[in-house]
Amino acid sequence: MSKIHAAITAVHGYVPDYVLTNKELESIVDTTDEWIISRTGIKERRILKGEGLGTSDMAVHAVNGLLKKRGITAEEIELIIFCTTTPDMPFPASANILADKIGAKNAWGYDLQAACSGFIFGLSTGAQFIESGKHKKVLVVGGDKMSSIINYQDRTTCIIFGDGCGAVLLEPNSEGNGVIDSILRTDGAGRQYLHQKAGGSARPASHQTVDNQEHFVHQEGQAVFKFAVTNMADVAAEIMERNQLTSEEVTWLVPHQANKRIIDATASRMGVGAEKVMINIERYGNTTNGTIPLCLWEWESQLKKGDTLILAAFGGGFTWGSVYLKWAY
Repeated sequence: MSKIHAAITAVHGYVPDYVLTNKELESIVDTTDEWIISRTGIKERRILKGEGLGTSDMAVHAVNGLLKKRGITAEEIELIIFCTTTPDMPFPASANILADKIGAKNAWGYDLQAACSGFIFGLSTGAQFIESGKHKKVLVVGGDKMSSIINYQDRTTCIIFGDGCGAVLLEPNSEGNGVIDSILRTDGAGRQYLHQKAGGSARPASHQTVDNQEHFVHQEGQAVFKFAVTNMADVAAEIMERNQLTSEEVTWLVPHQANKRIIDATASRMGVGAEKVMINIERYGNTTNGTIPLCLWEWESQLKKGDTLILAAFGGGFTWGSVYLKWAY
């Protein structure tokens, strides 16, 4: 009997309509379009506007598009893994909220939090339920409303992040396509360099935490960049070596869209040319859990059955990892 792999059988994404350009940011903080592009590669990002709208509202668009594309109903979904750093609320889980909004009455689900690495952690986790035979249809969602935790007076972070969401459907595959291998890593010693200071149980919200602007993303850019540029590149190369893949055999690198220089370093370490790298950071910025599924959505028409994809990410925590998969359709 052939081995069962968890294959992506559908993908869809959603980005909000509002475009926040570098030019507009120039009028908000002390920065320039040229500086932002040279340091990050970002030209614009999308922002979710509207009273009471959260990450799950973007996910509804992404998932409904996926269901329509696959020709199935929400009732057929058995498990929802919602990878997000910006849940609608501390509880209940955004996976629960999403299930209610789309009518996934037969699904159970939970949120997965691994910062910018969340989607590949969720993809690897979801694959286990397929490979074990426990479930036939697993929905992995990656999305964030980063604008909800960004201080638009902090020029070191407000230029980087945007809002967006993507989703993939995992189903059993016996043809050798799907998730083949993954390497996932964490190092909590890095938490001091990229985190949100308040809002958790260790430092609950108070007048003081709000006044001190501790509910926004705090990032020490140089330390994060140094760690990310090394580890994201290394783990992508490691998964190639472990599976005896040459750069010629890699069809696409699908990197987390945090910084163009980190992406370039990862591609260089893998020996992969720019023509094989999915990059949309210039239009969307860093959507945290949304970056990789949004890339898959935008490049879907160029993907062919059997294509070899290497997914790589790095996030706060620190978290990082890589997934090797073969495209199934």
